[in-house]
Amino acid sequence: MVSPEAFSEIISVRADGRSSDQLRPIRFQNNIAPYATGSTLIEWGNTRVICGVNVEESVPRWMKEQNVAGGWITAEYSMLPYSTLTRKPRDITKGKIDGRSQEIQRLIGRSMRSAIDLGKLGPRTIWVDCDVLQADGGTRTAAITGAVVALNLAVRKLMAEGKLLSNPILSGVAAVSVGIVSGQPMLDLCYTEDVAASVDLNLVMSEGGEFIELQGTGEESTFSPEQLTAMLELGKGGIKQLLDLQKQAIAS
Repeated sequence: MVSPEAFSEIISVRADGRSSDQLRPIRFQNNIAPYATGSTLIEWGNTRVICGVNVEESVPRWMKEQNVAGGWITAEYSMLPYSTLTRKPRDITKGKIDGRSQEIQRLIGRSMRSAIDLGKLGPRTIWVDCDVLQADGGTRTAAITGAVVALNLAVRKLMAEGKLLSNPILSGVAAVSVGIVSGQPMLDLCYTEDVAASVDLNLVMSEGGEFIELQGTGEESTFSPEQLTAMLELGKGGIKQLLDLQKQAIAS
């Protein structure tokens, strides 16, 4: 007869061999887009996202009209037609951006703005572009985590060129998905787990351990305070690992 401890260990192993608290393999390939001010390709399991940062030496019109000092960061997100199992039509063919992409790019923008002192940017706009090459779950969290690396590389270049006198980066920021699959909290869901999850939670946190955004949904289900606590603990552990991987990628 299997003991409760052994049973717990058995069910904690997933289809790809990971334990419930284990991230998929993550790799950064920096300077993937040579014309961008900063860029990286983040490979997170089978999810692959190119994150590029460009700098525009002006600010949005609303900032000028309202006499808002400093700079601005905005983001765009898209999934390339061949990034999913069935072709995803480009937004331009529909004449408008779909609701999901719009929501994700706003999330990326908010996350990036929490990482930087906009006052130190000067009157310039930083554009963050995240393009999904291959999707296997967690594209928004990969986009945020990769965009922070690209942003740091761009800031480093601006400082080397004398365009920034001091580093405006306030904190590291990373994002990870957590969910409940077959009644068990799991970190970093791949697509098949995401589809089967009864609860889906995306977590964005700063290096100081502060929450930037929580997106939690019961998929035709509910979850208890205890389950929420368990998911947050898994997420915080994953964020710590991601912040370390980001630092290594930026240093390299």
